[in-house]
Amino acid sequence: MTVPAFEEYVPAIDCTCAGCAVQRRTAAGGLPTRYGGHPAAHGARRAMVLVTAAGVVLSAGLAEAAGAAADPGPVTDPGQASDPVAVTGAAAGPVEPGPDSPQGGPGPLQGAGASGPPASQAGAPTLRTTTRADIINRAKKWVTAQVPYSMEKYWSDGYRQDCSGYVSMAWNLPGNEWTGSLSTYGTRIAREELQPGDILLFHNPADPGKGSHVTIFGGWTDYTHTHYTAYEQTKPHTRKQTTPMAYWTNSGSYVAYRYKGLTTGAGGSDSTKTLFPGAGKFGAGANNAYVTRLGKLLVDRGGKRFYKVGPGPAWSSADRLATQAFQKAQGWRGKEADGIPGPDTWRLLANGTGHDIPAAGGKAADGGSAAVPAFPGRGYFRPGQFNSHVEKLGKQLVKKGYGKYYLSGPGSRWTEADRRNVEAFQKAQGWRGTEADGYPGPETWRRLFA
Repeated sequence: MTVPAFEEYVPAIDCTCAGCAVQRRTAAGGLPTRYGGHPAAHGARRAMVLVTAAGVVLSAGLAEAAGAAADPGPVTDPGQASDPVAVTGAAAGPVEPGPDSPQGGPGPLQGAGASGPPASQAGAPTLRTTTRADIINRAKKWVTAQVPYSMEKYWSDGYRQDCSGYVSMAWNLPGNEWTGSLSTYGTRIAREELQPGDILLFHNPADPGKGSHVTIFGGWTDYTHTHYTAYEQTKPHTRKQTTPMAYWTNSGSYVAYRYKGLTTGAGGSDSTKTLFPGAGKFGAGANNAYVTRLGKLLVDRGGKRFYKVGPGPAWSSADRLATQAFQKAQGWRGKEADGIPGPDTWRLLANGTGHDIPAAGGKAADGGSAAVPAFPGRGYFRPGQFNSHVEKLGKQLVKKGYGKYYLSGPGSRWTEADRRNVEAFQKAQGWRGTEADGYPGPETWRRLFA
């Protein structure tokens, strides 16, 4: 019997056979992360292939497995049959594509005029003002140029060619940040409040090179808000594609952030007056453009039946009734549903969030939202108050994971523990200052029970 000869086999770079393809992927998996290898395979050595002196050909089964395990290209439609698949042993099935995009750490811009450490290392973050339109336009430039992915190279604008460098560029930050520092430039928001230019960020502190990723939110692709247009920097180059909320993998761990330096300039998409102009702009005798805008927003949210004419700049009973219907659809009652828009009403309308006005005779318009119990009013949640609403609030806080300040209970008497738990919940929404004072308002109530 002839003893086969063993030798290390180095696959040809241009060979298309299944064996060489397997070897090239195995070799790439063994590269250190900083040179583009997969983090899970860091330090792995190149595999040895047994080749007989007579020339043993690879089996058909190996060729089939190699073809199934080929690196997937960019996914353009998650419903298409061409979604990537992975093969583990004899079992094969569809999997969600991960970014597989290791990143560099914080660093300065590279190129002419770049100097000094990034702001996250130098102290307090430096905020440059920008608009949503400018953020998306900058993001599109890399998509058009198909900037190759790299955690060591820098594009002509000075930003590192990885996912966090891409967001640093789109947000016009003074340096290259990473997933561990981008949040310092943003305010945490709820996913339902996402607007173009915001980001979805996942940072894995235990192993930043494993799974950490960030995408730029480009807008919802359907009314169900289950998919959105994502701008992202990942292998092989910058792409824009429809992506499941929040991402293919680790979806539950992605957090939404809004850039702190966002402004409402005439040149941006925020020029539509999303800031609340004040209650004085509405009510009997009011006649201005804000009333018209309010009416149009209400019509878009299901309030068309209230308007026989208009909406127009002169305040009318149609505006009041439509506003009241929208407020009741959120589960609000009493002074919180008086038909005059306040900051909470305006924010929900302007951002396209909250519950729509139901059709005539709908349950929400007559008796409160079926999903959210009616907000009883702020007066029930104050020192000295003792009622069932306090206990209901406390139980929901515990259910949502915000009950750590309760030593016993929760109970029917309002305590400092209730206030601190509400404050923790409000801060988790990205609110600060008077918006996170620990006393529930209608929006805190809606989010808590949603």
